[in-house]
Amino acid sequence: MNLIGKSLKNRYYIISFLGEGGMAQVYVANDVIAKREVAIKIIKDSTSMDPLNIARFQREARASAALRHKNIIEIYDVDEYHGKPYMVMEYVNGKSLKDVLKTRGCFRQSEAIDIIDQLSDALSHAHEHGIIHRDIKPQNVMIKNDGSIKLGDFGIALVNDAPHLTQKDIVIGSVHYMAPEIAEGKSATVQSDIYSLGVTFFELLTGKLPFTDNSAVNIAMKHISEQFPSVKKYSNDVDKRIDRIITKACNKEPRSRYLTMGDLRKDLNNEALEKESVFSRLFKWGKKDA
Repeated sequence: MNLIGKSLKNRYYIISFLGEGGMAQVYVANDVIAKREVAIKIIKDSTSMDPLNIARFQREARASAALRHKNIIEIYDVDEYHGKPYMVMEYVNGKSLKDVLKTRGCFRQSEAIDIIDQLSDALSHAHEHGIIHRDIKPQNVMIKNDGSIKLGDFGIALVNDAPHLTQKDIVIGSVHYMAPEIAEGKSATVQSDIYSLGVTFFELLTGKLPFTDNSAVNIAMKHISEQFPSVKKYSNDVDKRIDRIITKACNKEPRSRYLTMGDLRKDLNNEALEKESVFSRLFKWGKKDA
């Protein structure tokens, strides 16, 4: 489906194609009433034939629309176009953390702390509203030109008052960031998100993933059975207090991790560690220093 040049509800005029994922396509549009650019996320023709995909798309809309936080991509409107559901979202003019990692390499410790602080605050808000994200990774975090971050993609979020979709919905998410208990087929919890955030923190600081393999099954098994590596193995510049925070967040046993995202934030901020925005200095994409 090509929506460029079309109008939805005589309000959203599609300007350009932004990208696509497994389930949906995203377009940039002009909202002529609110007088702003927005992103339109609409389910793809190929995936709209499966009722399960429709249900997941609707769940993402429901989960995202319930949240109002400066570090979460906002949902403005939900509707259908020719029987296909779509969401009207805040348009974030920036790059994903994954894209930035690819172009400039790992972040300074002070920058990574600032990003994780913002991200944990957003997730704390989601958890307080009974929503477990289940797919925290740099690909799902956008960084704006002012250094602020926006968490998106609640497509597989677990909403505590919504029914499970199917049995195969249990083991779901990105294997490189997957908590051991999820890899074992157990239900997601706040601690599962904390583990994934710890893996993301590790990647921001090192530019590497803690466990790799050509087989997704083998990666999952490493999360279950192998010791989580220290960030200091890859960078001696990382403060040992940060190493302890990541180690605790990524403990194999959920009960030994942080109880809440707020507790993790408290350690980040109470340690008097330096925190700075990625764009607190003059910055050019592709370089750590301009």
